Amino acid sequence: MPKIKTCRAAAKRFKKTGSGKYKFRKSHSSHILTKKSTKRKRSLRLDQMVDQDNMQEVRRLLPNG
Repeated sequence: MPKIKTCRAAAKRFKKTGSGKYKFRKSHSSHILTKKSTKRKRSLRLDQMVDQDNMQEVRRLLPNG
């Protein structure tokens, strides 16, 4: 039986929490910040959790946690 490989692109973007959920950073927060509103930039600071609809796919990409 072959080894299960981790998708390295997903491993760089998602991190498993202690409760088994996955957190990730929102996009569009690194450059061209002058035209974005303060409210929008403030919401981009926060990490987000993967919702239940996408949880199965993230688990498939990260079989070893």
